[in-house]
Amino acid sequence: MASSPEGPARTPAGTVQPDPGHDDGGGLTGAVVVVALVSAISGLLYGYDTGIISGALLQISDEFGIGSGWEQVIAASILAGAVVGALVCSRLSERRGRRTTLLIVAAVFVVGALAASLARDPLTLSLARVVLGFAVGGATQTAPVYVAELAPSRYRGRLVLFFQIAIGVGIVIATIVGATESVDWRLAIGAAAVPGALMLLFLLRLPDSPRWLVKAGQRDRAQQALEGVRPRGDDVSGEMRDIDELVEAEREASTSGWRGLREAWVRPALVVGCGLAIFTQLSGIEMIVYYSPTILTDNGFSDSAALRVSVALGVTYLVTQLIGLAIIDRVGRRRLTLLTLPGAALSLIVLGSFFVTGNDGDAQVPYIIATLIAFMAFTAGGIQLMGWLTGSEIYPLATREAGAAAQSASLWGTNLLITLTLLSTIETIGTGQTFWLYAGFNIAAFVFLYRKMPELTGRSLEQIEGKLSKGQFRPADFARGR
Repeated sequence: MASSPEGPARTPAGTVQPDPGHDDGGGLTGAVVVVALVSAISGLLYGYDTGIISGALLQISDEFGIGSGWEQVIAASILAGAVVGALVCSRLSERRGRRTTLLIVAAVFVVGALAASLARDPLTLSLARVVLGFAVGGATQTAPVYVAELAPSRYRGRLVLFFQIAIGVGIVIATIVGATESVDWRLAIGAAAVPGALMLLFLLRLPDSPRWLVKAGQRDRAQQALEGVRPRGDDVSGEMRDIDELVEAEREASTSGWRGLREAWVRPALVVGCGLAIFTQLSGIEMIVYYSPTILTDNGFSDSAALRVSVALGVTYLVTQLIGLAIIDRVGRRRLTLLTLPGAALSLIVLGSFFVTGNDGDAQVPYIIATLIAFMAFTAGGIQLMGWLTGSEIYPLATREAGAAAQSASLWGTNLLITLTLLSTIETIGTGQTFWLYAGFNIAAFVFLYRKMPELTGRSLEQIEGKLSKGQFRPADFARGR
């Protein structure tokens, strides 16, 4: 997520690299641009690999002769892998380094895309997408951290932002590819191997994170790595001192790692973080991203019309994410979320009413599409921004890595459950009633966040941790001043 050049870099993967008081003054070198490009490619692959299945399912179901059960499994398999990837890569990046972890992730992206494109039955395709999911989960956990730890402080926020934007770009590309209908699903899925291979090649020429190298006791290598991504001749001694201080602070922290998340004073942050992650998925956005063509064609839309709607939804996702990112620090995290959730709930109530009352014929198609786009705008520009962002802010420094991983696993796990059950739910209770169910989840999210989520905007990480340690983590505690 975007941050001010002087403030902490807040990453979508959930780890904050607190800016020390020192301004490194470093310029933007070609090496740093390549680091940001690696992060952007991983974000694009995340958006593309999760989004491409939306249009591909129409072809896959015809070729394999499968029903909604297998469609759900194929769509959800990437999410099962993402849960594992997020948890495994969180630990792997701490033990083996960010670069090594990303090299593995890039290789898995290539292997998974090729294996999925060559699948001859739904089981093989599902297993290949589990492999792809491992890379997706690992990328969200590691790539933004990598760029945040290598970028100069004055550019860090903008460069980390590339990851979030690239996710939306990947979704848009996936929906456009699906809407052409002339691209075979095997080629569409296998094409993701190309950016995965580029990511791998770029990483071979990049250093590891100086911060991780210092934590691993390799200070000389850390200095060489930092010098390699700063303009020639720059003095990096100030940055190295800052890194030393941060690493030492983490080592001396009394509450750390996964064990630290069990502490009673940390629990309110874990409840808010994981609760918010769960509600980002229960909002219904994944229902729309993965299944909108399937839902629409099952309700009388032509394949072409349904796929064109998915493109409009993908573009809406990207545009409203950019708007949300631009205004979030001015409007506030809590306020933006609470303002947009009622709009998302109302959109789903109206959408469900079209189907429940039988007003889903040709005459109502423009209104159905407009309501879908309104829902996407409220959701993508609101609560969707918070799922990753809160993990970068609410946990104490020494538990932030574990907290972010727990939050990420909660998000992917909920996404998996929804994707595995959505089509079956529609078949059981009906399309309109399912939209109403998810409207209810948005209302529940509003109540939960109104009662539990404090306004974190404008607070330093130290102030947030201080409130948490004093047992003052309710919204009212933050409203009463610093």
